[in-house]
Amino acid sequence: MFKQKFQKRREEPKDGFESKLLDLTRVTRVTRGGKRFKFRAVMVVGDKKGKVGLGVAKGLDVAKAVEKATKKAKKNVKVVPISNDTISYQTEAKFGAAKVLLKPQKKGRGLVAGGTVRVICTLAGIKNISSKILSRSRNKLNNAKATILALEKLKLNERLKTKKEKP
Repeated sequence: MFKQKFQKRREEPKDGFESKLLDLTRVTRVTRGGKRFKFRAVMVVGDKKGKVGLGVAKGLDVAKAVEKATKKAKKNVKVVPISNDTISYQTEAKFGAAKVLLKPQKKGRGLVAGGTVRVICTLAGIKNISSKILSRSRNKLNNAKATILALEKLKLNERLKTKKEKP
């Protein structure tokens, strides 16, 4: 009886966030004494109800890097305005060399996105969207940051619309 309750509690996330490892790389720092190795983890966290966060951290081993990145992602959670399982209008953002375009889609079209954009949109709770990575950048971290910026632009523009409607 006790084991069943404990297992059920352990499966459910405490804070309601689901996390996904986006990228894990080994980075090197060359010093006079030799090379020092660390692991860089990029984590995406979301509740599938309009909240998504991105975290990047380094650690001496994989577990520490992932744990630190998850904590940072939970601190950097952004709210995404979702209407009818999609975004309100087309948006575009650039971060570094990465450029991302997000378009709303009709209900039933599905998630037409690849790689990092798909993971972020899934964890944010967006079910119908079409996206295109306009740059030739294959850097997952820059593509993820560009996607988060594009989703933030929606939030800013939603606030501007509500301010214009009030007076």
